[in-house]
Amino acid sequence: MTAITATVADAEATTSRFRAHDLWRIIRLQAVNPYVFFGVPWLILGTAWLISIIIGLIIVGAGGPQEEMAKGMRYSWAVLSPQWYLVVVGVQAITYTFPFALGFGATRRDYWLGTSLMFLLVSAEMAVAIATLVQLEQLTNGWWIGISMFDALWYGQQGWLFDFYSTFALQLLVLFIGAAVATIYMRWRMKGSLSFFIGLAALLLGAIALFSFTETWPAVFQWFGAIGLTGTFTLVLGIAAGFALTGYLVIRRATVR
Repeated sequence: MTAITATVADAEATTSRFRAHDLWRIIRLQAVNPYVFFGVPWLILGTAWLISIIIGLIIVGAGGPQEEMAKGMRYSWAVLSPQWYLVVVGVQAITYTFPFALGFGATRRDYWLGTSLMFLLVSAEMAVAIATLVQLEQLTNGWWIGISMFDALWYGQQGWLFDFYSTFALQLLVLFIGAAVATIYMRWRMKGSLSFFIGLAALLLGAIALFSFTETWPAVFQWFGAIGLTGTFTLVLGIAAGFALTGYLVIRRATVR
């Protein structure tokens, strides 16, 4: 009996080791060109920061009102500039690597888990950095010239932890949206993709029409106000998880052509 138990334990340990190794292979595959995940997003964000600095220097140099400049920049959305690119990254992460992963014997489940872990790492890295930059911008009073690049929109209101959480949730959302759309295309090609976008547009328009004709927009806004920013980004994280699950279910039957 003891020998049987030991054998089962050894088999489970071996399976665990192989699973970790397989997942790490997928992460390494996704990171073959690290510039895609870790370079371009910061190039975009750095360019937006540089433009904000130049605008701030021009306004300060011309003797403009610094307080109004800072207030205006809080609504510039520059801090979110990499998000649109990360949707494309989510698409490319699937379409470029999925055939190779299957070619070297990875299972679809391990491929999706490894890719999801890569998304978690990228999201955590950017969330830590952006939350820290918000604090630095506040500490230096807008990089010593009074601008608001990172300390904008909802950032800088509830501390480092909330800035990390909100960024992390948003990053995962855009990455998994791109990945899920890519799996739909790989499974059903152009017809499936068009059907998905048409269905999504119909759903959104239907929701808008429902809230408009029933005059329940005030109740919707009141509900969002009740759950607050933390609840809103928890909802964002839940939607990201929904796209992650959708992508996994679709990729199980996606074909490589």
